[in-house]
Amino acid sequence: MARHLLSIADLPVDDLEQLLRLTDTFVEVSKRPIPKVPALRGKNVVWLFYEDSTRTRLSFEQAAKRLSADTMSFSVGSSSVSKGESLRDTVQTIEAMGVDAIVVRHKSAGAPWQVARWLEDRVAVVNAGDGWHEHPTQALLDCYTIRQHRKTLEGLRIGIVGDIKHSRVARSDVLAFTALGAEVALVAPPTLLPPSLEGWPVRVHHDLDEVLGDLDVVYLLRMQQERMTEHLVPSLREYTTRYGLTARRVDSMRDDALVMHPGPMNRGVEISAEVADLPRAVIIDQVRNGVAVRMAVLYLLLGSGLDLVPEGDS
Repeated sequence: MARHLLSIADLPVDDLEQLLRLTDTFVEVSKRPIPKVPALRGKNVVWLFYEDSTRTRLSFEQAAKRLSADTMSFSVGSSSVSKGESLRDTVQTIEAMGVDAIVVRHKSAGAPWQVARWLEDRVAVVNAGDGWHEHPTQALLDCYTIRQHRKTLEGLRIGIVGDIKHSRVARSDVLAFTALGAEVALVAPPTLLPPSLEGWPVRVHHDLDEVLGDLDVVYLLRMQQERMTEHLVPSLREYTTRYGLTARRVDSMRDDALVMHPGPMNRGVEISAEVADLPRAVIIDQVRNGVAVRMAVLYLLLGSGLDLVPEGDS
């Protein structure tokens, strides 16, 4: 595996498969009475988050601690950024403190790539979400969750529904799902699709009811109104009427079809409250698997060569 994880496109299929197999190991570790191994003892991981985050930040933090790494948090609001410090100066300051990996989330697309260029191979960089661009570890945990329930992605029909235009998750998921053999359909009004889909290996639909019964996985995205600079749908009520996964629509789905969501959910908009709590909704599994997937990523980037899972080791 490369020194950094910036994009799903950086991972050949063999590396994707290796990460998913290694995640199995860390899922087992997470079930132990003391869910911890010494694999990254002595390593130091820093969170450099320029955007708010709950799931991703806590998941990475838990992953690093279960690998026995030391961690440091960077809070933009209480840092020198508020005094005008540049991203480059911040990164150089953090590097000077002696770190092994920086997990970056930034509102600007491409920021993690810039950080990786500055650091070269001295410090590993993980993209935890950059603007509208990518969110590779979310795609990895989504692939793992689907494989948990369906054994393989090969030949599955996956529909990604909602605000594709502003979604970094959608971009990473399309790359990962298709690399592992799934067929992907984007389902959204034209205003919520990117200006160009050239090079995207997907089909596009504007009517959810038309394709819902053919899907093995329905992957819902929220309306990212914080990224919108214009009104792209007439109203949230109309959006829900046409694209929300309601209890009535679930009746049209295959019996074994899964419902997924990267969070945070807007219940009553893209997904109804009752649907979010159905057994076929594997959203909590996604959160749970996120820790094990990120353990696998950090281990492959920083692994010390120690035995990963000695029984009873704490």
